[in-house]
Amino acid sequence: MYGLRTESEFDAAHFLTDYHGKCENLHGHRWRVVAYLEAEALETSGTQKDMVVDFGVFKSALRELTEELDHRFIVEEGSLATDTVACLEREGFCLFTVPFRTTAENLARYLFDRLASQGLPVSQVEVYETPTNCAIYRKDA
Repeated sequence: MYGLRTESEFDAAHFLTDYHGKCENLHGHRWRVVAYLEAEALETSGTQKDMVVDFGVFKSALRELTEELDHRFIVEEGSLATDTVACLEREGFCLFTVPFRTTAENLARYLFDRLASQGLPVSQVEVYETPTNCAIYRKDA
């Protein structure tokens, strides 16, 4: 089995709905994303011959995704009142609305799925909220 690994970071705020503790309040992280690709065999022709994927393609794909999230307020759809969202947008805040609770686990799954939808042989994505705490989503064995 062959594998590649790359990482990217982004700064963003979020809060957890229906949670009782510090994370129910708006707060931010320097999120670190580590993504892995796996392939049983290397490409056999073209510019990617003897590669899983060109590192430039892989790095670019992950960085484009983290750039979408960078300096955003990641908000679970329906977690804020419509007038609150409108007010934040009027004030110039950049919201990134997602259809899931904004946990590191769900962000790992979201990023995994986005990379896979680009045809990359993604096997695992790790999302770090802090330097020592991360959530992992990996392909079914």
